[in-house]
This record gives sequence, structure tokens and C-alpha cells, in this order.
Amino acid sequence: MAPPADGSCCKGPGYASPADAMAKGPREKLVYVPCIQTVEGRKDYLATVCVDPDSPDYSKVVHRLPMPHENDELHHSGWNTCASCHGDEKSTRDKLILPSLGSSRIYIIDMSDPAQPKHHAVVEPEDLKAVGYSRPHTSHCMKSGDVIVSMMGDENDGAKGGFVVLDGQTWKIKGSWNSEDDVTPFGYDFWYQYKFNVMISSEFGSPCRWWKCFNPADVPTDYGTSLHVWDFNQRKYQYTVPLGEEGLIPLEIRFLHNPEKPVGFVGCALSSTIFKFELSEESGKWEAEKVIAVGPKAVEGWALPNMPGLITDILISMDDRFLFFSNWLHGDIRQYDITDPAAPKLVGQVFLGGSITKEGSVKVTDDKELSEQPAAAKVQGRVLHGGPQMIQLSLDGKRLYVTDSLLTPWDRQFYPNLISNGTAMVQVDVDTVKGGLTINDKFLVDFGKEPDGPVVAHEVRYPGGDCSSDIYLPNELLPNA
Repeated sequence: MAPPADGSCCKGPGYASPADAMAKGPREKLVYVPCIQTVEGRKDYLATVCVDPDSPDYSKVVHRLPMPHENDELHHSGWNTCASCHGDEKSTRDKLILPSLGSSRIYIIDMSDPAQPKHHAVVEPEDLKAVGYSRPHTSHCMKSGDVIVSMMGDENDGAKGGFVVLDGQTWKIKGSWNSEDDVTPFGYDFWYQYKFNVMISSEFGSPCRWWKCFNPADVPTDYGTSLHVWDFNQRKYQYTVPLGEEGLIPLEIRFLHNPEKPVGFVGCALSSTIFKFELSEESGKWEAEKVIAVGPKAVEGWALPNMPGLITDILISMDDRFLFFSNWLHGDIRQYDITDPAAPKLVGQVFLGGSITKEGSVKVTDDKELSEQPAAAKVQGRVLHGGPQMIQLSLDGKRLYVTDSLLTPWDRQFYPNLISNGTAMVQVDVDTVKGGLTINDKFLVDFGKEPDGPVVAHEVRYPGGDCSSDIYLPNELLPNA
């Protein structure tokens, strides 16, 4: 039998363990990036980017798949199967799930030819509204072959956190994953772990607020501050873990990749904090504590007198040694050693644009971390007009891919030059021994030079799975266990 196309090892998609993925995973050669239009009347598309340094197409867009509709606002993506289906030899990682924040569509993309994605199916907004939801965000596959998608809105665009289940064969909605009695005030991201029969979800805010712009006055009533714990097998809400004022707008949530460890992290955007959550041996409940805080900077010439870092994405390396996150407003990416999850240590930092560069209009008047404002970041002479936002790490942990668009209404508000000039995708080299981050000046995808004009790019996804798509099975659920 020929090896699977995604490079996995023999018993279904993905790898048997994170260690296998890190040791046996081939170097990525293609990645997929949603590209969002900033001009009315144009259609978003999925870009295929060559990241093979031995190819003449290195750091070029080699394929574009336009969506059939306008105003979709493509955002995150996920796979139809991942490492949680590793024991199923009939499962194939050949469909990309592509939710749209603007239109509430969910596109199913046929990836059977990795270099030539094509359309397969569409879940229309009316289908979501029929089960009481809108604004789809994160998708994860289950070992059953079906796919869970998190929701952030109700059928009228009000705030509502919940999940729908897509049939992994027909791509029809099977229904709501949770009961109507178990919806949460807000929705956003989620992650599950089979061994502990748990799913934990996070909160963004009310779609009718964040889809327009960010208004600090909306924070007390229209944005989240909590994690929610679910019984995964029974699909039942259990309890809420409040994060309080130090946990404003908890977004991306990541368990350690080791499925035997009941530990994870969540990045809280507005508070610019990282919370560790863990199953307490004493109480038997999941509890959270703040383990990292990025202090605000006192500024002049900005919307507010104090500028938060705004942590918008976090990742954990496959060996669970390093945690990475982006400060979208301050403009830096940080690398922490989390060998002791309760006491992360900063070991790497690099600036990739942001709102406090010395060439910009903002003056920092009080900074507890930096002695001077960082210089504007350039790659191959091209200025990075936004701040680092979505990040994706190679399986071996040595390369970090970065894009700089958050959400087009927020891009327009905070980085208008990003809209007019388009985003850039860059690569950061990672020191996996001592820690450290360095910009790779040989890699640049300038989305300001696209054939039909500038676009903004969002999440990066690999054909064979990556650090934010794959959830691993505990030993007892592996084949031949």
C-alpha cells in the first residue's frame, strides 16, 4: 500500500502521537491561506502558497480558488479528519472546512489534489439559521468522522455560543451538538481531549458589535471573560470557569498536544494575558490561573492613553516545550519555555510591525519592557503594515509562518494601511534549543501585489495537519492498544 498523501504513518490520517509528528513529519511544501477582499464586488479566495525552498515557486502563490459568493470574510479552517481519526484506515484527510464570518457560509473544499483545491459542497447561512445559529468559527473533526463547528451568533445575529455537527460524508448539518438549554453567552474557539472526556470552549463577543468595529464601551456587556467546560461524550455543558478582569476576551484555546496531560492555555486578547487551565486533583474540576501578562504601554497619538498588546493567536510546539503568541497591537511575537506550565519563561521575541514603531505617529511615554520604540519591520524592503496576528508552526518546530490580518472591520480601524497595501506573509526561524526568533529575509508573500489588487490574509494551514488542527488519541484508543 502506498503511504498516505499527507505523509502520515499507515493507520489513517495524521500520526499516532505528537512525537511521531515531530520526528516523522516531512517538511511542509505547500500551505493554504484564506485571502479576504477589501473592495466590494470581489470574491475571497483560498491561496495555495509554495513554501519549499528548493522550488522556483518558493514564497509564491501557486493557485487561487475563488469563492462563488461575495462578502464571505473567510477566516479559520480545519480538516475533515485529523490525528483523532488515526485508527481508521478508511479515513482520508481530503476536505478542508472553511467557515466564513461575514456570510455565515461554510465551504467544504476538495483537497484530494493538494496543489489544485476545488469546491465540493457548501453549507448555506439558511442551513445554520434553521438550527438557530450563525457566524461559524472553529472546526475540529471527531474520531467518528463527523465535524464540529463552533458558532458565535444566533439566527438573528445576536450573541450565542454553541456548536453544530456536520456529517463527514454528506456535509449536511446533523443538528446542534449541544442542547438548546446548554448554549453559552458567547462563542469562539474550542478544544477537546478524549482521555478526560472534556471539551473546553472560549468566548469572543456579540457579532452585532465586533462585526462593526471595536468600541471599548461595549466590553462590559458584549465581550466574554470565561471558559466553558463540557462533558464531551454526553455533549453536555458542565460549568463555567470565570477569568475575571484579567481575562478579557479569551480567544484561542490550546491543550498540550500530549493527550495524557490535562493541561492547556488560552490567550486573553484585551487583557493581554495567558491563562493556564488544568484539571485539579483536589477539586476534580478544571481551574485556571494567569501565568503570563503583557503590560500595556502608555501612549500619545492613539485611540486610548494605554495600548494593550492584544494577544490574538497562540500555539504550542508538538513537543509541548514552547508556547508562542502574537501581540497584534504592540507588534511582537513571543516564545516561552513551558516545560513548567505554571511558570513560563520568555526565551524569544521578534517585532513584525505593530502600532508602536518609531516611524509611526504613536509616541510611547511609559514602557516597562522596552528602552526605545522598535523600528518598523521590513522584509526584502517591504514594510509590514499591520501587526503579527495568525501564526502557524512547522511540525519540527523550526519555522513559524505569520500573517497580519485580524478581521477586516478591525483592520480598517487599527491598520488602515493594511487595507490599502495588503497583508504580508512572513516566516520566522525558531531556535528550538535555547529559544530565539529571527525573521527569514528570504521568504515573503506580498498579498498587496495580487492580480486583482491587495487582499488581507488570515490563518495558515498545512496539508498534513499542524499544531492547531490535530487532536491526538490517548494510548488506550490507539489501534492495537
